[in-house]
Amino acid sequence: MSAPMAGPMHVMAGVMLDAQGRVLLAQRPPGKHLAGLWEFPGGKLEAGELPADGLVRELREELGVEAVVGEPLIRVPWHYGERFLLLDARLVHQWRGEPASLDGQALRWCEPTAVELDLLAPADRHILRALQLPARYAITADVPPTAFDEWQQRIRRAIAAGQSMVLLRFPQWSTTEVRKLAASLLDEARTQGAHLLLSGDVEGALALGQGVGVQLKSAQLASWQERPLPVSQWVGASCHHADDLGRAVQIADFATLSPVASTASHPDAMPLGWDAFARLVDRAAVPVYALGGMTLDQLDAARHVGGQGVAGIRGFW
Repeated sequence: MSAPMAGPMHVMAGVMLDAQGRVLLAQRPPGKHLAGLWEFPGGKLEAGELPADGLVRELREELGVEAVVGEPLIRVPWHYGERFLLLDARLVHQWRGEPASLDGQALRWCEPTAVELDLLAPADRHILRALQLPARYAITADVPPTAFDEWQQRIRRAIAAGQSMVLLRFPQWSTTEVRKLAASLLDEARTQGAHLLLSGDVEGALALGQGVGVQLKSAQLASWQERPLPVSQWVGASCHHADDLGRAVQIADFATLSPVASTASHPDAMPLGWDAFARLVDRAAVPVYALGGMTLDQLDAARHVGGQGVAGIRGFW
């Protein structure tokens, strides 16, 4: 009879942000697992220790600071070979003292948008994406191609107002028309640091380049074994169940999970509800947006159960 599988090692990570919005990274020293890669500072919880208390202790021992632990950012279940850990990332905006290298590790402050994903330990890459991603993911409406000019102006206004991620989903449009719209918005998006995503159109995103990503449809997820775009172009995955989320971890930066609530567009679909959404998110390593019947008023509810935020059409424009 085989021994029962042990639970994950609970590891805390502090996402320390200074007044300029820079984040602190630490380099794993020679001789350690994943030596040379960068990570968010922290360490393993001790038996019986509360997560926030453990993170305060780890940052004191590693950096010599007394931290005030803020809200959760993301929990990343991750396997390094046979080693199974739960990387629990919390935001830290306040601390006393100046972070110093007490364990011989290199430290550096970085703009989150400038960090190269491949320089981080694999599990920490999902923490970085959660830090970079917005809480609101706006999706365009199902309108005819005659609405091109109207939606071009709508999206421009939204980007100017701070909307930093927009899915260009126009089921009635040709691929050429959607690409034309994305190209016309690209200068504004790049200037504002916003990301436009095409629905399922990997070739279009590759042709348009930086600032344009892709939202893979659920039927596409099994077709890809690795991310289809460079790391500078975001990849989303449309998910409906645990198997979809498992595939998303390998190929995407984030996922949408739907339907969380009843929707007018899919009245026959059984909604997940917040309890099931929370259980699925807790087992997913990628940031997950709640989709389906969502409005901006439900942002706090999504964050409370571990979601990255909310995605939707109605109420986002």
